Amino acid sequence: MGGLALHPAAWRVTVSEYQPHIRSGGPMSLLDAAKTARENAYAPYSNFKVGAALRCASGHVYAGCNVENVAYPEGTCAEAGAIAAMVVAGDHKVVEAVVIADAPLPVTPCGGCRQKLAEFADADATIRMMTMGGESLTMTMAELLPGAFGTEHMENT
Repeated sequence: MGGLALHPAAWRVTVSEYQPHIRSGGPMSLLDAAKTARENAYAPYSNFKVGAALRCASGHVYAGCNVENVAYPEGTCAEAGAIAAMVVAGDHKVVEAVVIADAPLPVTPCGGCRQKLAEFADADATIRMMTMGGESLTMTMAELLPGAFGTEHMENT
């Protein structure tokens, strides 16, 4: 990463950083990246660990995890962490995302994260929500956030 000393959760996820997750000699799968990120989540208050991974139009994968804070509103979501890692690396176009948690049902991104994802994903981008038990729900960005606030709402400013 060009001399930057970033924590692994902020790295672009490639074979060289995560050798145990090699898939056909290429980048690790989105699901593997999200699971790896989830394991690193900081959730001492809720014990509800969430991982997210984004695949960009460039083909690069970025991962994030939730980070709680004793002052609850100050925590960050896994999706927000993955988006921040993506932007730090210079990517801006999400084509696919996976969010995973150990829950009885697939966990959807919160409302704020849906809007954050919509900032970088087209309406037809695939968002897959997963449980650790293998249950999944797949939606497009438009299905996940119908009526998203977008740049077209700002045209008069």
